[in-house]
Amino acid sequence: MRADLEIIQDWIPAGSRVLDLGCGDGELLAWLGEHKQVTGYGLEIDAENIARCIEKGVNVIEQNLDEGLGNFASNSFDVVVMTQALQAVHYPDRILEEMLRVGRTCIITFPNFGHWRCRWYLARNGRMPVSEFLPYTWYNTPNIHFCTFKDFEALCRERQVRVLDRLAVDQQHRDGFASRLWPNLLGEIGIYRVSGPGVLDHRIAV
Repeated sequence: MRADLEIIQDWIPAGSRVLDLGCGDGELLAWLGEHKQVTGYGLEIDAENIARCIEKGVNVIEQNLDEGLGNFASNSFDVVVMTQALQAVHYPDRILEEMLRVGRTCIITFPNFGHWRCRWYLARNGRMPVSEFLPYTWYNTPNIHFCTFKDFEALCRERQVRVLDRLAVDQQHRDGFASRLWPNLLGEIGIYRVSGPGVLDHRIAV
């Protein structure tokens, strides 16, 4: 399983109902169903990924995340997951609110544009960063709302969203002492577990 999904699965209790937004080929839901008896749905827009989900026996719905989650009732899932898609939706604040409406807790991952390499690239070249991790140029990138950890946490405070857990990791999804001390400078990817203000935190040891 992908390294980021390996981290995420630790935060998902056995037997829970999970909604995976932008679920890709269904790898996470398939693993959770087999090993943790998790049930739920994946939302995906890519036809090839949808076909792979079906091959794996994953319940998948073709849906654009920018259209919201109005087809799901409030509090219908224990956990809502969205990996590496927050920066690609048109209204990240709205999708965050929708995730918290339909799920008790949410797990979100996104690239950190405050990482020192991004800052150095901009300072040195005066252009938007292009790298192996961020391989697109400014005019053809699917990422339209880059943010930093500080930006995301400011949004959480503004919307009264509780940050229950946070990991600042590198491209190989490893965390260390330095990234824990200076996450916004040294963390390349953020992995957050959040909830609404009225949800009790049944914390999972990680």
